[in-house]
Amino acid sequence: MNDSVVDMKSSVPGNSFAETVRTTVGRTVVGQEVVVERIMIALLTGGHLLLEGVPGIAKTLLVQAVGRAVDLQFKRIQFTIDLLPSDIVGSEILDTNTGNFRIHQGPIFTNLLLADEINRASPKVQSALLEAMQERKVSIGDATYELPAPFLVIATQNPVEQAGTFELPEAQLDRFMLRHRLTYPTPEQETEVVRRGLELKLKRQGDGAVPMTAFDAIDDSSPFHVKDLTSAMEAVLNVHVSDVFMRDCVELVTLTRSHPDIELGCSPRAAIALVQASRARAFINGRNYAIPEDFLALAEDVVLHRMRLTYEALAQGRRGEDVLSDLLTALA
Repeated sequence: MNDSVVDMKSSVPGNSFAETVRTTVGRTVVGQEVVVERIMIALLTGGHLLLEGVPGIAKTLLVQAVGRAVDLQFKRIQFTIDLLPSDIVGSEILDTNTGNFRIHQGPIFTNLLLADEINRASPKVQSALLEAMQERKVSIGDATYELPAPFLVIATQNPVEQAGTFELPEAQLDRFMLRHRLTYPTPEQETEVVRRGLELKLKRQGDGAVPMTAFDAIDDSSPFHVKDLTSAMEAVLNVHVSDVFMRDCVELVTLTRSHPDIELGCSPRAAIALVQASRARAFINGRNYAIPEDFLALAEDVVLHRMRLTYEALAQGRRGEDVLSDLLTALA
């Protein structure tokens, strides 16, 4: 690495941006640094993120804490079996006073939308998100409305409960730039979670009171605002990606379409997502160029949810992670 590259790296503000967000979120959430990084990547690229994990590991808390750190308008939809598309995008309502219809905008009109337990809603409701996630606009009645900028969907789903759930179709999974699987905290981190829980006080309401939760402990101060996020997004666009790096991304995606264990390979969105996410990760780590480490760190989150294994491979006990490892080995 030559000196000019080192000098350029020192001028990139991404490391400061990332550390400030991590510090702010860390006052509320213990650990989960990788998840915070993935959320920041989604914010910086305008991509969408699917978080998968068992209940109780702070998925919702994480998203709300990051949104508060950047002072984004935040809304949450609890997906259930009886949810309707109009509950998400809004509807036309007859005004009895004037006799005219007026538009009631749904919760999708926000900067950061948390689709909680998205796989509990019917396919019809899930598809209501497709236009919004891809085109950043929704149709209500005969009119089309632009969504606020920035606009980001972060969805969560529980992988262990199958009763009353609907598997996300491939078309919708492909709309998510990243799909990250959360794990349990370490014993040390869990001990810190319990300790912080013991420090929570009562939240008084008149003469009564209720115990505070971790959501009440989210830091109200916002070190960054939307204009700061916009500046960071512009800086990400200036991160250099070499021709060799792009070739490797395209080749990995192409390999998923010819592997004998893969029934459905990745679409071109996968290569685009891998390059864009790598640029954001480079920015977060204070670099203005992408390196193979970015590619390898993000490959699983970008690729796995976009490919489907054959029945024979599944019957042999093959996992998506195993096949991806084969692909990365072949690429090397």
